[in-house]
Amino acid sequence: MNQPGLYEIAGIEPEGKRNSVTDEKRDLEVESGSISHDKHHDVKHVIAHDNDEAERKREERRARYAKYRPYILTGVALVILGWWISSTVLEATRHRWIVQTFWAWFFILIIAFRFIPNSVVTRPVEAVWQPLISGPFFAISYRARLAMGWLALLGIVFGSAFGFPLPEGTGYGDRAISVFGLFVFTCGFWLSSKHRSQVPWPTVIVGLFMQQAIALFVLKTDAGFKIFLWVAQLAADFLDQAGPAAGFFFDPEVTAKHWFFVNTLGAIIFFIAFVQMLYYLGVMQWLIKQFAWFFFKTMNVSGAEAVVAAASPWIGQGESACLVRPFVDLMTESEIHLSMTSGFSTIAGSVFAAYVNMGVPGQNLVTSSVMSIPASIAISKLRIPETEEPITRGQVIIDQGAEDKHGRPANALHAFSKGALFGLIVAGQILCNVLTVLALVYTIDGLLIWVGKGFGIHHLTLDLIFGYLFYPITFLIGVPRNELLRVARLFATKLVANEFVAYQALKEQDALNPFSQRGYTIASYGLCGFANLALGRRMTERVRPSARLELGRARSGIFSAGLQLPRRRSYFPIHPLVVLLLVWVLNTDAHTLTHPPTQVRSESKSASYPRSLRREEKSSPASHRAP
Repeated sequence: MNQPGLYEIAGIEPEGKRNSVTDEKRDLEVESGSISHDKHHDVKHVIAHDNDEAERKREERRARYAKYRPYILTGVALVILGWWISSTVLEATRHRWIVQTFWAWFFILIIAFRFIPNSVVTRPVEAVWQPLISGPFFAISYRARLAMGWLALLGIVFGSAFGFPLPEGTGYGDRAISVFGLFVFTCGFWLSSKHRSQVPWPTVIVGLFMQQAIALFVLKTDAGFKIFLWVAQLAADFLDQAGPAAGFFFDPEVTAKHWFFVNTLGAIIFFIAFVQMLYYLGVMQWLIKQFAWFFFKTMNVSGAEAVVAAASPWIGQGESACLVRPFVDLMTESEIHLSMTSGFSTIAGSVFAAYVNMGVPGQNLVTSSVMSIPASIAISKLRIPETEEPITRGQVIIDQGAEDKHGRPANALHAFSKGALFGLIVAGQILCNVLTVLALVYTIDGLLIWVGKGFGIHHLTLDLIFGYLFYPITFLIGVPRNELLRVARLFATKLVANEFVAYQALKEQDALNPFSQRGYTIASYGLCGFANLALGRRMTERVRPSARLELGRARSGIFSAGLQLPRRRSYFPIHPLVVLLLVWVLNTDAHTLTHPPTQVRSESKSASYPRSLRREEKSSPASHRAP
């Protein structure tokens, strides 16, 4: 008696048998007349006709919109103008006239420039800029321009460090250490650069200068503080709308507890779905392109680099690379390095709510991410200068993402629905990542404690070991002496686990033994970013005959979210750990130079960003004191 095989046990027919049976069935069907070649041809003809008809209707809709677009846009502009006048006149909304004026005229000008050529504005500006500023400046020798740039950078660094009154609990010695740390880290990058003679110093100087300028604007001016605080409040309130939606599935008492699974993952799903809808409408592409154009012009990077760097703080490192999808396989070594650096040094908007729920001031998160854009460009070009010719040199191109493997969404709501499904996948990945990494860290900590007891060490853990390794770094960025080890262990937790765990530890430690204002603010800035050992691979795999990149387990645990190191050591001779550490260290160090007298602090979502934040904040930076 024949024994059943594995295919029979599993209920699966072998490939050869299945093909032969399928062919026999098809032959029988054709012979019986159930399926004829003529009928098959007719079906294909009907499908092609339907596709042509759908395309024709789309073209008709486009033509109809193009015909009536001036009237539609004019009507929208008049409605916005009427709303602005009414809201400015009414006493109930008059106090928010600045925000209303900004948004109203922002959209009115966008509509206006649909009909007005850009040359109406650009030509007068160029007529003044070229002969008075650009021409004379570039007539100077390169070395003289470089010297002027270095003097300007040193001026803003020393001015921000020693030109403002000292806040309570700090001294000029702390700021001097931060300046020294900035010098040490920058020199370390240059010494470890792959091509020191080809470093684009103007790009490096402009990037570091812009980082300091953003810090000064946000932390030392009332207008900058209020703008970034308003942006943080707006983002927090927007993402908080996922809470009432989660209340449909859970008891309101559950959502009021701000559990990670309920509130945070719900906000992530909602944000990703909303962004996908904006992609369908073309809004995200337009916004990112304008943002990228600024860095493209000021820092002399390629179009692909500008797009990825500009998009990383808002949509994340993997998604930002999708914006330049046609060029990923053609990116140079320097472009790939910059894309990874900018992605790891920032956070994504989808996890913003998670950190705010943990009590992190939203203004710190927004400021840190924006400061990281020019800083990551400067650092990346210092380490891996461009030695090739990028294919997107001189142009900013964004992939419109018209279709994926499932086809283009039928409308905006369809795109929103597909985005929700994608958000569910991302939220599930975050949940699984955090759960498994925490379990692994706890397992290793348990083993280390067991081994450590044999040496008389009763609390030997990963964060303690790495904390001592981070000790000199925390000293150089200006952390108060009595909090060096505490902050170093938080940085170690971020590196070993992830920023979720580190921010939760910051919240718990601050509740038990409050940090100083300077220590807390430095920690909240330093933990902001995706640089950790637990990241999953998110970027498109690069495979080229001349440069095959793969995951180097021994060298690149911290770069496992997309950077695939080469088999040939000579092609990409960098240490990812050093790169990522110095990215956020430089960003944190820049903040310590302009450390404000006080900073928003909170212990929970309810204490940090309650519903009442929909009312306008009227206080100044000095009024936000720690509890």
